Amino acid sequence: MAKALYGHVGSAPDRRLLDEVTNLRAKVRALEIEVARLRAENDRFAAAAESELLRLPEPAMA
Repeated sequence: MAKALYGHVGSAPDRRLLDEVTNLRAKVRALEIEVARLRAENDRFAAAAESELLRLPEPAMA
């Protein structure tokens, strides 16, 4: 009964499933690299905006 529920222990893994898992892992790696790139770009933009705000002259009192 347990073999029927879990599959035969000695069976070879399905090749299509292994290919799909390999492809999904590659996509996840690519997305993680893209996230890291976008975070670095966002940090650069935030630093540039902050330095731009620091360079603005103070408003003159009227």
